[in-house]
Amino acid sequence: MLPSKVLNLISSRIIGCGIEVHRRLGPGLLESVYDEAMSLEFHYQKVSFKRQVAVPIRYRDQELAVPLKLDFLIADTVILELKAVEMLLPVHQAQLLSYLKLTGKQLGLLMNFNVATLKEGIRRMRC
Repeated sequence: MLPSKVLNLISSRIIGCGIEVHRRLGPGLLESVYDEAMSLEFHYQKVSFKRQVAVPIRYRDQELAVPLKLDFLIADTVILELKAVEMLLPVHQAQLLSYLKLTGKQLGLLMNFNVATLKEGIRRMRC
């Protein structure tokens, strides 16, 4: 279990990258565009990340053939899920909570780029 100070530092760096992407591209684009731009921004900012991370799902002691895919796993610690939707819904939060439970990670960020200012589109969730 990582200290809150470390998690806060990592999440601050992620949010900073998101703000930069949003500042440069603005709202209204497809999620895949923000996904690609975040990947580039993480490279520029030297943030350690994995993209499209497969998370196996077990059902009755069997691994399902189709794993879930996280948008990003940052520093092997924080899950980042991107959205480009009119508004974040409870189902989006439930998705992130499921990812946190399945992976055993402590912290997740849900980031919706289809907002006037990115601050409005960020949800921080702990499991």
